[in-house]
Amino acid sequence: QTNPVLETFGNAKTVRNNNSSRFGKFIRIHFDKRAKLAGGDIETYLLEKSRVIDQLPGMERSYHIFFQMMSNGVPGTTDKYMMSTDASVYKFIKEGVYTVQNLDDGEEFRATDEGFDILNFSAEEKDNIYRISSGILWLGNTEFADRKDHADVENQEVLDKAAQLFGVDGFELANAITKPRVKVGAEFVTKSQNAAQCNNTIGALGKANYGYLFKFLVAKCNETLETGMERVLFIGVLDIAGFEIFELNSFDQLAINYTNEKLQQFFNHHMFVNEQEEYKAEQIE
Repeated sequence: QTNPVLETFGNAKTVRNNNSSRFGKFIRIHFDKRAKLAGGDIETYLLEKSRVIDQLPGMERSYHIFFQMMSNGVPGTTDKYMMSTDASVYKFIKEGVYTVQNLDDGEEFRATDEGFDILNFSAEEKDNIYRISSGILWLGNTEFADRKDHADVENQEVLDKAAQLFGVDGFELANAITKPRVKVGAEFVTKSQNAAQCNNTIGALGKANYGYLFKFLVAKCNETLETGMERVLFIGVLDIAGFEIFELNSFDQLAINYTNEKLQQFFNHHMFVNEQEEYKAEQIE
């Protein structure tokens, strides 16, 4: 049941794949000294965080969780988490497509919600996951205007929604974005930002929050795979992130492609070069 949860938060529609994995993972299946199954664990790498706030217009989609929640597949979700059912409302995801062929977001959301229960997520943990997901989208709708020497939030009521979902004070969040405290030497000073800098800040906050949320989900999934048994041997399975290449690639996709190529080179070297040398050492024809 870890798969539906990780796919919901780590998979998305791309140009060539309607359910592309936008992160890599290494799965270990552990055994004790008697070769009895002793649990497992998952390590992830290179989550494509840029997809949270930016997609190829009319060709890609952001992560499934946002659209599953907007489907209201679990009745009451949109009201409880102040979500619109219209994806075009949200700046972070409005440029992409909103539906995926042969994918029912409502049905998938019910499977995700059930998966949380099977994996023993508490009601509070599940609630916080949904709150953060919705809050990220509202954070992206915050607008700023330049004043004489700083920027102000133009629609505080929108930022207040994000703040409420995050569980923080709206005006303190506004000050942290428009007038962040930075460390200079041994002291902290307040730095005024213009509107462009504030927009960059909310983009970075959206990506960072999603990244930390994803790490939390993986850690919780690993807790359910823990058996308390002695782990001596393991079988490792590498599931690489979705490989796609275009004339113009995002930095995230470039990093994914480069990593995939290096992993393939390592595999080829190990399987062919090292094995061949071992055969020669043992004089196997």
